[in-house]
Amino acid sequence: MYALVEILGKQYKAVEGETLQVDLLSLAEGSAYETDKVLAVVDGDKATFGTPYVAGAKVVATVGSEVKGDKIKVYKFHRRKGYRRTQGHREQYTLITINKIEG
Repeated sequence: MYALVEILGKQYKAVEGETLQVDLLSLAEGSAYETDKVLAVVDGDKATFGTPYVAGAKVVATVGSEVKGDKIKVYKFHRRKGYRRTQGHREQYTLITINKIEG
């Protein structure tokens, strides 16, 4: 059984017992996270799709640690002009563990 959920505007495939890496949530580590923005629930051959969300369905998860993604380097230049700019960035993510899919 799995569900397609929307968390902070992005869609993820949630499977019970698995860990998802989502955008940074402003919740404490170990706290519960619940969302009712479930787009679809698939249980074997039975699939339920929402318009846009499935009524009565929700996903319960536990918030884990915060991690940083890979470093991204942005390099800009204009040839023959002496213009060069380097900028780095690391996105922060939250790990959540899916406990239960209801619906």
